[in-house]
Amino acid sequence: MQQDKPFDLSRTRACVIFNHSSGSKDDAAFRQTVTDALSPHLAALEWRVTENGGDLAGLARSAVSDGFDLVIAAGGDGTQSAVAGALAGTDAVMAVLPGGTFNYFARDLGVGETLEDALDTIRDSVARPVDLGWINDLIFLNNVSFGAYPHILKTREGIYRRWGRSRIAAYWSVLVALRRLRRPMQITARVDGEEQHFSTALIFVAKSAYQLDVFGLDGADAIRGGRFAVLIAKAKRPMPLMRSALRLAVGRSAKDSDFDLIVTDELTIDTRKRTQLVAHDGEKTRMQAPFRLKVLHDALRVLLPADGQSKTEGAE
Repeated sequence: MQQDKPFDLSRTRACVIFNHSSGSKDDAAFRQTVTDALSPHLAALEWRVTENGGDLAGLARSAVSDGFDLVIAAGGDGTQSAVAGALAGTDAVMAVLPGGTFNYFARDLGVGETLEDALDTIRDSVARPVDLGWINDLIFLNNVSFGAYPHILKTREGIYRRWGRSRIAAYWSVLVALRRLRRPMQITARVDGEEQHFSTALIFVAKSAYQLDVFGLDGADAIRGGRFAVLIAKAKRPMPLMRSALRLAVGRSAKDSDFDLIVTDELTIDTRKRTQLVAHDGEKTRMQAPFRLKVLHDALRVLLPADGQSKTEGAE
């Protein structure tokens, strides 16, 4: 049920969980801007800062235990995902301050892709429930993927270390990683008791309608309706997959030519290899098959624009 009553900041104790390593922002200026913008409106504001992404969930859980009403996640999609996973199922409300490279979660929610727009959202907001993705006890916000993409992330880390974080570096890592692709995955997808078998280089389970819109892929309406869009690449080898990636870059991909599409709110994916490197919201984790995925409906309350108008501009 939507909660249309404006969120009362004046009675709210807020804690900012800040990932010092996200993006390339000036951290001191970032913290000062947020403090100046929010402190006058809040009953209390506290910062908890880390440079280790593995600490984020623990910091968020401790904020809930310490009685903070609002937990503000400041960082990229990995930060938002870690904080959301810790807050899911609690009474705490989450707010989003984008500070990463792509910020798909902030854009999907319409809270704004700039710090200024996100701060405006917090100051004039309502708390509404949102759906989350779940895979083998791990929460995700935007997507999980198997096959080529986790290895793209692994390649991206090395490129970032050498050249710094940027969208150009991120896109370049895709081409470098795809050149190294060797064997397709043999997978079984189980949906509503029925099995489908695929040989593929990439499985992409999307939870972000905005991300699919940006990529020009089908399935965004299904996500808005509370389901996953499961995209299974027809390509099995490097060159066909690279051609699919290039078509995506110019907005010409379609499910019939490049992907099989499964729409569901719950499925199981099994692979011949018992463990797989799984990408989730820009992070990667080695996980054990089978992979059980489901949509957790209305699992977390998040601050959204009170007027219902998205502060996210057109797709890039």
